[in-house]
Amino acid sequence: MKISIAAALGLLAVAVSTAEAVKVNPLPAPVTISWGKTGPIKVDNNFKIVGPKHDVLTKAYARTAALIKDERWIPQTWEQPAGEFPPFPTLSKRGDDDDESTLKAFNNGGNKNKSIKTFTVQVSDLKADLQMSVDESYTLDVTAAGEGIIKAKTPWGALHALNTLAQIIIDDGKHGLQIEEPVHIEDAPKYTHRGIMLDTARNYYPIKALMKQIDALSWAKLNVFHWHITDTQSWPLEIKKYPQMLKDAYSPREVYTQRDIAALIKYGREHGVRVIPEIDMPGHSASGWLQIDKKAVTCADSWWDNDGWTHHSAVQPNPGQLDISYDGTYKLIKDIYSEAANLFKDNIFHVGSDELMTYCFNYSESAMDWFKQRPGSTYPDFAQYYLDKALPIYMDKPERRLMMWEDIVLSPDMPAKDVPKNIIMQSWNSGTANIKKLAQKGYDIVVSSADFFYLDCGNGGYVTNDPRYNDALEANPSDYSATTLNYLGMGASWCAPYKTWQRIYSYDFTKGLTAEEAKHVIGGEVALWSEQSDASVVESKVWPRAAALAELLWSGNRNAEGYKRATELTARISDYRERMIARGHGAHPIVPKYCLQHPHHCDLFRNQTAWGK
Repeated sequence: MKISIAAALGLLAVAVSTAEAVKVNPLPAPVTISWGKTGPIKVDNNFKIVGPKHDVLTKAYARTAALIKDERWIPQTWEQPAGEFPPFPTLSKRGDDDDESTLKAFNNGGNKNKSIKTFTVQVSDLKADLQMSVDESYTLDVTAAGEGIIKAKTPWGALHALNTLAQIIIDDGKHGLQIEEPVHIEDAPKYTHRGIMLDTARNYYPIKALMKQIDALSWAKLNVFHWHITDTQSWPLEIKKYPQMLKDAYSPREVYTQRDIAALIKYGREHGVRVIPEIDMPGHSASGWLQIDKKAVTCADSWWDNDGWTHHSAVQPNPGQLDISYDGTYKLIKDIYSEAANLFKDNIFHVGSDELMTYCFNYSESAMDWFKQRPGSTYPDFAQYYLDKALPIYMDKPERRLMMWEDIVLSPDMPAKDVPKNIIMQSWNSGTANIKKLAQKGYDIVVSSADFFYLDCGNGGYVTNDPRYNDALEANPSDYSATTLNYLGMGASWCAPYKTWQRIYSYDFTKGLTAEEAKHVIGGEVALWSEQSDASVVESKVWPRAAALAELLWSGNRNAEGYKRATELTARISDYRERMIARGHGAHPIVPKYCLQHPHHCDLFRNQTAWGK
């Protein structure tokens, strides 16, 4: 993993004045970071990180030190003032761009006699559990005298500090290590829930691929891996009471054993990442359930589309929902949920509750009888019937807190009438409008608005035999009035266009909320639904876009003057992407390398406050 100076920058290393700004630009940007001006501090090549013994931290000390020594990072780009350019040339006058800015190497002068041999970690509460709202704050100090001290209230804040430390120690150009200037950092996240949601039911991901995602989450100070384990398409989760459910995994090799789950949870904890499971119920439920009791599932054998939205039995193939009118369904829910919930350590369990299709219940005699026996009842009454029977099962522990998709409250077709306010709502539709509605109703909210945070958008449709692609064959793509599916349209991706890192970072999801309403927003997740994703592409689908979310939720998207700082994030996220590649983790390129080597030359606007406040 070591990178030579020449290979890293394509340039010779040169000494630079200690008066120049530091090149290091950690992501997410710390809440407060103050650099000194006395010059670089040497870090001994054999430095150690020491601190209290702890089952997680003790491993992290060694892991972080080894990473820094092996990586010997050389910044690939850094923030610089936007360069000067000659006036726009006319026929009578032409000028050459005399901006000779190049990527210089890093400081290697300064405090040559100072050397840090030990970084000391101090933690106030070693027993703090990794659960929602645990304190994640830390301070990090490197002094001109060569002292390196990390202080945190909990082990989880200390882990974040170690990840920051791994970003600020770089190669000194002489086969050594350095921190460019003395530095003081005070840091804590703006939001307590920061993560990604990954769907492993539509396509399978080996457990090692999920562990790689946890590595990347921890580097970016994201603390939640929301694991959408099951859906109508497959059931890969081992339930020992009902081993036959795994017949609906894609193959005997594409399953998650309970041993796999324990290993992933342990790995997540070692990296400060909570694993929150989701078993999607009662919608999106066919595979697995059908292997136990076919009466518990309705419309599984229907034609999902019915060649028109009016009578859709599902939003996508294959159809299937739990028959919530059938008493036997609740016995299965209790058996499966109880076993699954005991596998996971987090107090939050996600039980889906999205996209219930009313027409699916037309295929259930039991459901039709339910309505006949209750004249005047509506689908919202039916949804409430499900909640009233299922919630006592789900709330199996006093510390348990449920999470659901917002549909259970805001669905236009089948919202329940009385959803307890202690259930966390994950908002994915209609942006800030739905966030406002949920906050006004008093729900805590995890933001995953599709218009900003869905990572699978903009890749076209996946359903086959789709003649919509056959339209407008003669359309002129330069005619902006001819918007069709294939020209200037959505390309059969319902949530198009593709969500760039700038789009993600720009999202002001508390806009329009009162101060009290904003308190209900506890964080956010980017989501990758896996109709067109698997382990072969997941790293580039998620990263580095998720790093933009990481900073948005950690320290926000505005600078000290109140301007959106996307232009400042450019160098930070670009260098971060290069670092991920060096660490052996895939990440999609976001600009040509020219843009890394010529900061701000690829800006659309020269005005660095163009994003506004």
